[in-house]
Amino acid sequence: MHDAVALEARGVPTAVIVTEAFLHEANVQRTALGAERLEPVVITHPLSTLTAEEIAGRGAEAAADARRILLASV
Repeated sequence: MHDAVALEARGVPTAVIVTEAFLHEANVQRTALGAERLEPVVITHPLSTLTAEEIAGRGAEAAADARRILLASV
């Protein structure tokens, strides 16, 4: 979240990807950092126990929202 806030401050569009289990923490952090406009991309939890193929599926799950967020400022 800190890196995303720093990049956004430099004008670099950023999509932060979090699993649903960490959405609350992501929202707390973005509020604490003054970055309420930074919208997290939420994917299904977990990640650590998945195969490479399942992780690719999580990437596909995030793609549409990440694209929307990244292109919103264009």
